[in-house]
Amino acid sequence: MTQRFFLQLSYKGTNYHGWQVQPNALSVQEVMEKALSTLLRENVSVVGAGRTDTGVHASFFVLHFDAANSKIDVQNFPYKLNRFLPKDVAVQRVWRVKKDVHARFDALSRTYKYYISTTKDPFATETTYHFSPKLDVLKMNKAAKLLFDYTDFTSFSRLHTDVKTNNCKIYQAGWTSEGTQLVFTIKADRFLRNMVRAIVGTLLEVGKGKLSVDGFKNVIEAEDRGIAGASAPAEGLFLVGIDYPEEIQRYFE
Repeated sequence: MTQRFFLQLSYKGTNYHGWQVQPNALSVQEVMEKALSTLLRENVSVVGAGRTDTGVHASFFVLHFDAANSKIDVQNFPYKLNRFLPKDVAVQRVWRVKKDVHARFDALSRTYKYYISTTKDPFATETTYHFSPKLDVLKMNKAAKLLFDYTDFTSFSRLHTDVKTNNCKIYQAGWTSEGTQLVFTIKADRFLRNMVRAIVGTLLEVGKGKLSVDGFKNVIEAEDRGIAGASAPAEGLFLVGIDYPEEIQRYFE
């Protein structure tokens, strides 16, 4: 019999080719599985709450794993595990869950933030997108509100993916100013590959005056990635939140 555990972590994605294990490239999943297997002295596979692309960060991420050792000291486990992890990956918590609880399939929504630095900041070169041209944030927010009216986001999806549908339900989308930074927050029940960065890149075209609000609407309705804006760089994107049903969410409290 094995025991299932949930684990909360964060990582800086600069040095990784995304979350998911892939051949000939270092991933966060690979690093986590190696550290857990070394500490527990058994082969451990992990299931993440979702995928992040190359260079994308996560200030809040959840995975689950099954272990033969059910007597893990969950209070001290994060401290021990962090000793086996590189400096850009950190574990905050681990706790026991029921065997049928699933980090990915039980997630109700995920929240991303995209950070733009409007001034040159040498201390944020890998965690924000430096973009100095003047932007019309009011118009960008007006365009962002249009996202609530649609469910098919083919125009913001990476081409030739293996997903069965490009439909998503967006619950939150908008820009805020935080000092010298502009922050775009978006929450949805699911996200397509490259979706957030494609939306941000297209909204930047609106902010620069190269695309009207109506033009942004036309991009969505066209369901054609070719007419949307270029994807914003990966370094500004963070996964910051994952929501679960109440009986699972209580684990995080």
